[in-house]
Amino acid sequence: MDQGIVGSIFTVVVFISFIGIVWWAFSSRNKQRFDEAANLPFADEAKEENIKDKQES
Repeated sequence: MDQGIVGSIFTVVVFISFIGIVWWAFSSRNKQRFDEAANLPFADEAKEENIKDKQES
């Protein structure tokens, strides 16, 4: 195998991996889990505000 064939095989493998990751990321099965993960930073802010309110009281 010369360098051209190895490069072509690598390109095809990377492309198939990319398509698989994109398909997994946008599948509807994962939507709820990703929505919950997207809101995690806001949940931390709410906890911090509650702690500050308790400390001020």
